[in-house]
Amino acid sequence: MRLFGNYRLTTFQIIAFGFIALILLGTLLLYLPVSSREAGSANFMDCLFTATSAVCVTGLVVQDTASYWSAFGQAVILLLIQIGGMGVVTAAVSIAFVSGRKIGLMQRSVMQESISAPQVGGIVRLTRFIIITAFCIEAAGALLLLPAMIADFGFGKGLWYSVFHSISAFCNAGFDLMGAREPFSSLAGFSQNALVNITVILLITVGGIGFLVWNDIKEHGLHWKQYRLQSKAVLLTSLILVLVPALWFVFFEMRQLPLNERVFPALFQSVTLRTAGFNTVDLNQISGSGQALMILWMLVGGSPGSTAGGMKTTTVAILLMTALSVFRREDNVHFLGRRIGDDVVKNAVAILMMYVLLFFVSGTVISRIEQLPLLTCLFETASAVGTVGLTLGITGSLSLASRLILILLMFLGRVGGLTLIYAAQSGRKGSQNTLPLEKITVG
Repeated sequence: MRLFGNYRLTTFQIIAFGFIALILLGTLLLYLPVSSREAGSANFMDCLFTATSAVCVTGLVVQDTASYWSAFGQAVILLLIQIGGMGVVTAAVSIAFVSGRKIGLMQRSVMQESISAPQVGGIVRLTRFIIITAFCIEAAGALLLLPAMIADFGFGKGLWYSVFHSISAFCNAGFDLMGAREPFSSLAGFSQNALVNITVILLITVGGIGFLVWNDIKEHGLHWKQYRLQSKAVLLTSLILVLVPALWFVFFEMRQLPLNERVFPALFQSVTLRTAGFNTVDLNQISGSGQALMILWMLVGGSPGSTAGGMKTTTVAILLMTALSVFRREDNVHFLGRRIGDDVVKNAVAILMMYVLLFFVSGTVISRIEQLPLLTCLFETASAVGTVGLTLGITGSLSLASRLILILLMFLGRVGGLTLIYAAQSGRKGSQNTLPLEKITVG
């Protein structure tokens, strides 16, 4: 794609600029008088923060979605969530499908980067499968949520709430309309509702495991050995990342509840930790050690090519296998009978460093600006850069400077740090010269 004469945009720049354009468009739509319940009451920064949170499927909000935004404003937010969750490029391709336009080689290359596909071949067919499957899953989720929503809000509002929460959960966005009951209450009113809990958990999980995993399951069914290594890594790591905090919540954080009433809240919070952003318990009641555990899990996020953000499950898997290979004094990193390339290991280390520095430095700065406890601010920044949306209740009270930091973190977390670095480099590669080797002691 050419811009300004002979300058050609790289695929990484197209993806980054696509998200920026969508955020700005969403901000302008939310700034319209018709978007807020009190016409013209929304200020520009609230609109920018909300649009960024929706496009980056984070869920952090400075105004309660149900009580502050009108039906039109809520529809704008839902549309931004849908496009942001599926990816700007995927949404553009779906429009091309409907209009019957031909997909060129450049567009196919961008599509490959957008959904983290291993190759360009078959990318159009894969994208079509993703779009159709996503809409079918969201429709099924809305139907399952419908009885509970109708029982509480009547048919008309219940239908809208079912669709809204199904899309928000599948896209791992965490936006909710439960402010109709109590502002910023999320799904706390359904903490023991089996149907709502199971439906939302499944929507979050399916949306967060990644499109390539869907394709493997579609093509190979339950034949585990035929799955790609990436799908195996995603499924195994995701299972561990769900079980560990679930057990922690059951045995250490929810002891005030009878054992049979701990299961749904513990499992729900464990699943939603990795970028979904809903909650069914008061997070301020979680202990300091529990909140620290949640911070680590929020940084991990979902899986590559999914509706979720964060460092990604595969990054954590590679880092753990790298550490294990060092402990074993092995020359190469191995995982499930396969050797991992050095370039993948380097990317994983770079991503870890970026996320840790971003969340820690930003949290420290916000703590200094707002004069708030460091752990509370680190929780907020981990939630933002991991595109999670969980909060200890400080988002709405933050100053302009702190909100701008969170906006930047949400954008970086959704688009991806490496994508932005590659976009800034305009496709240029570093020096390939081989320099003299010298050893340095570490550890």
